Amino acid sequence: MRLHPVRVYPSKEKLEKKDQLAWKMAEVATDNVKISEDVIDMIINRIIDNASVAIAAANRRPVASARAMALTHPRSGGATVFGMPNDQTFSCEWAAWANGTGVRELDYHDTFLAADYSHPGDNIPPILAVAQQKNKTGMDLIRGLVVGYELHVNLVKAICLHKHKKDHIAHLCPAQAAGIGTLLGLSTEQIYQAIQQAVHVSFTTRQSRKGEISSWKAYAPAHAGKLAVEAVDRIMRGEGAPSPIYEGEDSVIAYMLDGKDGKYSVPLPEKGEEKRAILETYTKEHSAEYQSQALIDLAFRMGKKVKNWDDVKDVLIHTSHHTHYVIGTGAGDPQKMDPQASRETLDHSIMYIIAIALQDGKWHHVDSYEPARAQRPDTVKLWHKIRTVEDPKWTAAYHDQDPNKKMFGGKVEITLNNGEKIIDELGVANAHPAGAKPFKRADYIRKFDMLTADIISKSERDRFIQLVENLPQLTAEQLKQLNVQIPLDKLTNNKRDEKGIF
Repeated sequence: MRLHPVRVYPSKEKLEKKDQLAWKMAEVATDNVKISEDVIDMIINRIIDNASVAIAAANRRPVASARAMALTHPRSGGATVFGMPNDQTFSCEWAAWANGTGVRELDYHDTFLAADYSHPGDNIPPILAVAQQKNKTGMDLIRGLVVGYELHVNLVKAICLHKHKKDHIAHLCPAQAAGIGTLLGLSTEQIYQAIQQAVHVSFTTRQSRKGEISSWKAYAPAHAGKLAVEAVDRIMRGEGAPSPIYEGEDSVIAYMLDGKDGKYSVPLPEKGEEKRAILETYTKEHSAEYQSQALIDLAFRMGKKVKNWDDVKDVLIHTSHHTHYVIGTGAGDPQKMDPQASRETLDHSIMYIIAIALQDGKWHHVDSYEPARAQRPDTVKLWHKIRTVEDPKWTAAYHDQDPNKKMFGGKVEITLNNGEKIIDELGVANAHPAGAKPFKRADYIRKFDMLTADIISKSERDRFIQLVENLPQLTAEQLKQLNVQIPLDKLTNNKRDEKGIF
């Protein structure tokens, strides 16, 4: 890897194109190096993972609404939409919109945390949709996805968006655009311009993940994917983009990030170096914010030691800066303690999550968020006794550059009314690559089966799994079938309607 220095350049100080971050990213995207079997294997795992959570969420209102919008844009030879029959296809940008919303709705797919947050699996829906519409093969798709993951992860390592209250899709959209460019075999110049277009249109505020969190949390990555498809389309027609998008005097670093004196070092693969960033990412065993995964596993074993919840005086979670300030009491969001809060808010409240995990000793993507469960008096009482504090030890572990030392957990102290303390800690979730039970192919398929049970048929399940496991060999025609179909009588919003504008 090489570190690419990035800073603001006044207009009078010319920055050559070859020295711009967007150009360096485009060079990575057009460097057609060998892709290792373990990387291909993980790409397949993540396509299975995305499909499982999307099908489980297919009839939830935001996903059904996104699908209804996509169905108003049919296109012969287009892309498939999760749940819909494979012989019905739609314009790829709208398929990316519907499928991206489905993947994100349950907050249950892969993650990467470093200087900022990310869900790199959000790269898959738009790149796959374009691949289907443009008659690309399984190997073409793999190349595009490897680039999307690589650039996304490396931006997240280097540039913090959160401290400037910018949403993390600002790193996602340029990665999606670059992955689409690689898929289509575009030139370095074209991908450079597409990246710049994508950056320019995708900077939004973090209010989407603050306070009363709405369904936009699910739509935001899908919106980025749609913007990325459109950005690439414009560039393919000969259009350009604001430049230099990162380093310009009035561009994103100067006015949206660290300011005119801001400096970053972005890691990027050397020419000829394999792209392996996907192997640094990790999926979720539990449907909740990633920073809660290890703490949920920890709560499962600690809850067994509490005989009576009325005996608990308070619960203190020692954890990282990000966990404390984003999903902990450091956020200062009263909504995170509100039994009437939305699911989107509750899955970003570590206090709520720990209360449920302690009491139930299990986690379910639906049952754990039901209003009746959230409003149970003994749960609310326990929930309101839980608080977080930032611990420098856990903040340092969160930001450790060594993937084998990076940790996202914490230490939990349960104090009983008699003064007795129950104390335990856990650094990484059981399913993490460095955890007690790292997820392998069988675990991804088990998760798929658990989430799609009673929704799809056994024959459809077998067809999809067999197809995706053969991804490197898929022809363009076979890739068009890479979708999970739900019987239409089990799928809401399965026909074009006239409720909106489209």
